[in-house]
Amino acid sequence: MRHTRTIAGLVCAALALASCGGRQPLKPVAGQELPAVPVGAATAPTGAQLMTPSTQARPQRNVELLTQSQQRAADEFDLPPEKQP
Repeated sequence: MRHTRTIAGLVCAALALASCGGRQPLKPVAGQELPAVPVGAATAPTGAQLMTPSTQARPQRNVELLTQSQQRAADEFDLPPEKQP
């Protein structure tokens, strides 16, 4: 009996999660308007453009491995801490 309830609960949860993945274009709620056109832009951005992260928000990763050890260059700003009085 308990096993049947668990399976029924999992099926209901799976159906609820599967039903919330709508693929319709974004539209403003009735009575509200789209965001203002950014300064310098010719047109207002679309919903897809607003949802796409910029390069600055998601930068490319550098996966180049360090193949040789390199001596660090002298850093004139690498100073010891000041003495406390």
